[in-house]
Amino acid sequence: MKTRLGVLLGLLILPLTSSAASLKPGHDAVASAQPFATKAGMQVLAEGGNAFDAAVAVSAALAVVEPYSSGIGGGGFWLLHDAKTGKDVMVDGREYAPAAATATMYQDKNGNVIPGASLNGPLSAGIPGEVAALAYINRHYGKLSLAQDLAPAIKLARDGFPLDRMFHAMLQSREQKLKQWPAAWKVFYLDGQVPPSGYVLKQPNLARTLELIARHGPAAFYTGKLAEEMVNAVRANGGIWSLADLRDYQVKLRAPLSGEYRGMRIVTVSPPSSGGIVMLEALNILSGYDLAADSALMQKHLIIEAMRFAYRDRAEYLGDPDFVKMPLARLLSPYYAAGLRTAILPDRATPSSDLAPVTAEAPESRHTTSIAVMDKDGDMVGATFTVNFRFGSGFMPPHTGVILNDEMDDFVSKPGVPNGFGLVGNSANAIAPHKRPLSSMMPTFLYTKRGLAILGTPGGSRIISMVLLGTLDYFNGGDAQSIVSIPRYHMQYLPDTVFYEPGAFTKDEITGLEKMGYTLRETHPYGNMQSITWDYRTGKVRAAADPRDVGTAEVQ
Repeated sequence: MKTRLGVLLGLLILPLTSSAASLKPGHDAVASAQPFATKAGMQVLAEGGNAFDAAVAVSAALAVVEPYSSGIGGGGFWLLHDAKTGKDVMVDGREYAPAAATATMYQDKNGNVIPGASLNGPLSAGIPGEVAALAYINRHYGKLSLAQDLAPAIKLARDGFPLDRMFHAMLQSREQKLKQWPAAWKVFYLDGQVPPSGYVLKQPNLARTLELIARHGPAAFYTGKLAEEMVNAVRANGGIWSLADLRDYQVKLRAPLSGEYRGMRIVTVSPPSSGGIVMLEALNILSGYDLAADSALMQKHLIIEAMRFAYRDRAEYLGDPDFVKMPLARLLSPYYAAGLRTAILPDRATPSSDLAPVTAEAPESRHTTSIAVMDKDGDMVGATFTVNFRFGSGFMPPHTGVILNDEMDDFVSKPGVPNGFGLVGNSANAIAPHKRPLSSMMPTFLYTKRGLAILGTPGGSRIISMVLLGTLDYFNGGDAQSIVSIPRYHMQYLPDTVFYEPGAFTKDEITGLEKMGYTLRETHPYGNMQSITWDYRTGKVRAAADPRDVGTAEVQ
């Protein structure tokens, strides 16, 4: 693997408030979607590692115990805060398209999108970036060796762990998909059946792959025998990877985005994540209102409208910054937000059909995973990473233990045609060789005079609205537990529907929103947010995992 980095866009120096700059939290904290992963992070911290070592350990452990959401066959974004320098940096470990990829590769001869082609099997897999990202973080920010950071994950893969209810449910839901691919089927199913909850799952092939990476670094994954095995298996089953695709993969360092909402500083990820742009645009719109003085119904109306307009711009403008010129300054301008506010009426929903005629249905999602880590010195990591849909492409190259992603679906297979999350886009997010698909993943740091917060969540297109609501909750005095627990609602411009969890709206609010012209659809609880908060005055550090799922959080 080449060791050079991609384009260095710069490091963003964002100090804490003056009253907190010299403070240290004095506690280690980890929140993740799976108890074994949380314990892996705490173990590495107890062994002398810092937040960056712990983030590597948690990320790798999740590849073992939550392979339906993430893994070393996928990628994501890691947002880092170095307490010594005050710098925040975004490590972009997002997958990129193989060199043989084309804009029409998922269309038939008549130009119609082939159902499922960008979601199933090795043709749907981008070149993974997680291994490169973890190795970079360990080498440049960690205190321990890569082998030490990966040790908990290797042990979990080799010795096994009992399946929880979520893993069992995921195997049930993806049985038909995984049955198509013998290597994955053999690993996850017991004599051809979904194993019961509590069954100890061992993954010796994955353990060997992780051991190779621990001994030889990322080159063990991106070059040599393992790379050859993966490429040969991909190509034998209809994929288009090459050894050069793996060899040439590069982590990219990007400057995080910085914004402000009524005195609260927001640090979040930049493109190829759409999340930061969309949330900051929505907050700029909302900053022109005194939400605290409005009724609960009016607050929700305005937040939904801000979501609608910001998601519209996502579809029109955003893509990989190395391929697409985007009007980011305009999208983040308070003057642009002021112009959008003039289109928001106080008593009526804005029909999305006035903006575009496309309609699509947004499916539910539990895919992707998120972590939050802080050490006693104030180093922080927020990260969100994925294999995309449950168990990604479903394809596992034999003898590797690695489930490959289906991130190619995050590109636009055809302009105006929605992807698996119901999101539409245009040529800005079209497929191109070595281009990174647009993402909604957005780990985020929040800085206020009273303290700071780390938050992030899975959820496909709903990630942005969940982080927006969590950000507003923290602004209004919330802490880690309230951030992850508040009922959620979502509007993504298309379809023109507000999805909401039970309890997100009162009966009167539902009636009021419907009178304004909104179409509402109640859905089951969604998302799996992780958060850490630190109160400067009291010194209290809180960590919380989303109560909707099986994750845990620990503070020591």
